Amino acid sequence: MARAAAVTSPTPRPAPLADRSEAVLSRLQLLVTRKLDGLLQGDYAGLLPGPGSEAGESREYRPGDDVRRMDWPVTARTTTPHVRRTVADRELETWLALDLSASLDFGTGQWLKREVVVAAAAAITHLTVRGGNRIGAVIGTGGGASAPARRWRGTPPLAGPGVLTRLPARSGRKEAQGLLRTVAGTTIQPGRGDLGALIEMLNRPPRRRGVAVVVSDFLSPAEQWARPLRKLRVRHDVLAIEVIDPRELELPDVGVLPVVDPETGELHEVQTADPRLRQRYADAAAAQRATIAAALRGAGAAHLRLRTDRDWLLDMVRFVAAQRHARTRGTTR
Repeated sequence: MARAAAVTSPTPRPAPLADRSEAVLSRLQLLVTRKLDGLLQGDYAGLLPGPGSEAGESREYRPGDDVRRMDWPVTARTTTPHVRRTVADRELETWLALDLSASLDFGTGQWLKREVVVAAAAAITHLTVRGGNRIGAVIGTGGGASAPARRWRGTPPLAGPGVLTRLPARSGRKEAQGLLRTVAGTTIQPGRGDLGALIEMLNRPPRRRGVAVVVSDFLSPAEQWARPLRKLRVRHDVLAIEVIDPRELELPDVGVLPVVDPETGELHEVQTADPRLRQRYADAAAAQRATIAAALRGAGAAHLRLRTDRDWLLDMVRFVAAQRHARTRGTTR
């Protein structure tokens, strides 16, 4: 499946996100606060409510429960499978793996894909940074060597071109805003990114159990990132946020369309008037997305899909509500 973006945009676009990051983040903060505070109550609510570590009461086993939580003494005493509930931790550590490779610098809907990545990071940060909770991030901007962990206060330095950058997990709204400014100000560089290496940065060094959120379009081959994601799931609750654009699912009938691969710079001309070509493209795109969904499901990650032509915040709210409903019924995925 080619990562193709139209050479010419159908409508004029505003200034790059990095040039207007402060205004964008201010609007995002207001939007997220109004919507999420109104619909998602609770000081320790998150996109994936963590199970915690303190032992609580037991209840009967339900399909979908984590077998590692089995309460064997109660099970043996009652001859009915039981699981041990746990009390939610009051201090949650959340890590973001944000893919800002060249394929994210594209969008034909209301948003660019990279803008949806920043918006998702803002929403997750809002839900996380409460009550002493900590949030950190690793950012991938394309090919290149890894950068060492950096310490920062307030506004951290911008990520360099073609590097993987780690921002240490810190608590406090000021630190969280500094993290978001770094994400919004990161310059996307040409070249193929390594999503597997980005996810692996969350595995090394090992961290306390928490929540890991991977935001990407997952266009890299699944064999590159599926194994690191499975490894990450062993220790953490994992949420995979897949960002897609409608033109990645189907082509419009607009005649000869010049397209360019943003990661390699290859230029192609596609005759979109051919219905067979459009059908082959749609079939290939559907197969690609099915492969991505199967790999995420196999890794045990919760899967949230955000589109550039839809209300991403409403999709996130619905996802959180579905996750909570599933947990109350005993199924976690």
